[in-house]
Amino acid sequence: MLYAVISEDVENSLPMRKETRPAHLARLEALKAEGRLLVAGPHPAIDSPDPGEAGFSGSLVVAEFDSLEEAKAWADADPYMAAGVYRKVTVKPFKAVLP
Repeated sequence: MLYAVISEDVENSLPMRKETRPAHLARLEALKAEGRLLVAGPHPAIDSPDPGEAGFSGSLVVAEFDSLEEAKAWADADPYMAAGVYRKVTVKPFKAVLP
C-alpha cells in the first residue's frame, strides 16, 4: 500500500538540510531502485521553485510499504530526523486516484 510521509521543518533548517541531504537522498534512491517510490520532494518556504536562503518548510514522500508501522519506522530512521531538520512527521495511508 502507498503511504504519505508529510514532514514539517524546524525554523532555519536549511543549513542542517544541506549537510544531511546526501544521506537523505540515498534512502530515497533506494526506494526508487526498488520501484516503491511514487514521488518525493521538499516544500519551498516561499512561492518559488528555487527558494534560495528562504529554504524549505517540510517534505513529502509517497512510497509503498507493507504496513503503516513499516512506513513509520522508515520515516523515523530518516537522517533528517536524526539531524533535527524535522519538527513533526505525519505518516498516513495514501490512495492514488489520478493520473
